[in-house]
Amino acid sequence: MISPSLPELVARAAEHPFLGAHIVLGEGERARQAIARYHDVTVASAYEPIFDVGTHSFPQTLSASAESAERFGDELGVQALTVIRGDAPPDPFSTLDDDRELVALDRLSRALHAMNFFGPHRPGLLFLRVHERLLKSVKYDHGRHFSSVLQEFAMNPSRVVIELPAAAVAHKTFLGYLTKSYQRYGFKVAGNLPNAGAILAVSDMARLDFIKMDAGAALRDSVVKHLVAYAHRLKIPLIFCNVSDEAQFDALQQFDVHFVQGPVFDSHSTQAR
Repeated sequence: MISPSLPELVARAAEHPFLGAHIVLGEGERARQAIARYHDVTVASAYEPIFDVGTHSFPQTLSASAESAERFGDELGVQALTVIRGDAPPDPFSTLDDDRELVALDRLSRALHAMNFFGPHRPGLLFLRVHERLLKSVKYDHGRHFSSVLQEFAMNPSRVVIELPAAAVAHKTFLGYLTKSYQRYGFKVAGNLPNAGAILAVSDMARLDFIKMDAGAALRDSVVKHLVAYAHRLKIPLIFCNVSDEAQFDALQQFDVHFVQGPVFDSHSTQAR
């Protein structure tokens, strides 16, 4: 499935009953992106790379620039970040009391990120976070709506990884249902571990495609080695996220860590969720 170009996707969005009211081509610094206008805010996309550090030899000094980060290994894909501009708090999702409004904004953001990913024909996988309250607000068939939108716009759900929050991963039964539902509609699924011990229950859950763990927490609790070994036995890729500085990156390199992501690899510093 070859996706249309970004201008073609935006043109198609104009005919969509929901997306057409919000998504347009950006201007100025966002001229090569689509943006979404929702009430008093403008929503834009940014992407944080996820690298396979086992594929290259690394320099001794890690640069935080996106250009230099391309040398650090092959990209597994990117994590989409929601950039909010306008008269809004840092996380407008947390201030929406109406679940219908939250569902609309969350769906709009993910559709926008998908267009800005598939339109320029980026390689790899697109990791998209899903808000915890959306998971609770949608009662069944999680992934059905988003999969239908992607296919309507000729964007491939199999290249999208739905990233579940730690609160969902903490509940095995709910996680099992969510994982099966999203995978049934063609998505891959990643689960954020609420703590290192939660990985012990992963084998009893529906089969996750990726596991994610906060790098700082894993290093602080001295569990990186154990997490890597257990994930290897499960044969599920383990991504250490939120790598914040060179010291954390160097510490992770002492173990057989393959996948990493975080602000240390990218100079992006705008307000993002």
